[in-house]
Amino acid sequence: MDIRDPDRVDDLFARNTFDAVLHLAAAHHDFGISKKTFHDVNVEGTKNICASMLKHGVRRLCFYSSVAVYGRCNAPPTEDCQPCPDSDYGETKLLAEEECQRWSQAHLANQALVIRPTVIFGPNNFANMYSLIRQIDRRAFVQVGPMKNQKSLAYIDNIVNATIEIWLDRVSEREPFEVFNYVDKPDLTSKQISTQIFESLNRNHAPFSIPLQLAKILAIPFDLTIAATKKNLPVSSARIKKLASDSTVFDSAKVHSVSKCKKVSIADGIKIMVDWYRSGGSDARFIDRRPPESA
Repeated sequence: MDIRDPDRVDDLFARNTFDAVLHLAAAHHDFGISKKTFHDVNVEGTKNICASMLKHGVRRLCFYSSVAVYGRCNAPPTEDCQPCPDSDYGETKLLAEEECQRWSQAHLANQALVIRPTVIFGPNNFANMYSLIRQIDRRAFVQVGPMKNQKSLAYIDNIVNATIEIWLDRVSEREPFEVFNYVDKPDLTSKQISTQIFESLNRNHAPFSIPLQLAKILAIPFDLTIAATKKNLPVSSARIKKLASDSTVFDSAKVHSVSKCKKVSIADGIKIMVDWYRSGGSDARFIDRRPPESA
């Protein structure tokens, strides 16, 4: 179902009885999605869901937003920081949060929980962590610089269990509108992440590294190809910068003060994902989930 179609959304609510809605539908890719599509899916789609929830008396909503709403910050942002998104994705997720807040204010019994996760990884996920595992497994990985930049990550089982705990297990304690960042701590550096993957794959570590500036120069032909063909490639200066120099660290003290369920460590989560990759995940079929331009 396409949430951009208000009639189909409302028909779903009319034909079923829901106690709560977990809203995960989103346009989310670094490449190949127009600004209009981001807005139509993330903002207008959320508006359609909220309208149908209000009409049919569904009072509990959990919306997965993103730490992308913060943009680039010098210090790890907390939930109280002023969002300043620097991408179409982050901007539209913030606008979708505002739709959820308006819905929470439309009825005294409405409760909206917004979760802002960082990069989520785990089995059956084909995003950045999968690409890094595949590069290392195929011996196509080259270390760029010291890779001391820190990366906030979230293991899939941890965020699912935390969501159940803070959303469904404490209904009477919740405010009408709440926001939580979600990050598993402690943060690892890019070097520590790649080292954990090497060890989980029983591979020897990268024998050498190249300077960041040299890597960016070597990536220029790939950048030009991307610009000319409009096709996404596994190598680009932006990808190199993101892995080797950009730090993405977010505060998650608030959620961990509430969620007390046992967490899988990032290192163990990587091991689990690598085991899945080696047992068949490397051959799994990737499904392109980018939404079409229109509903």
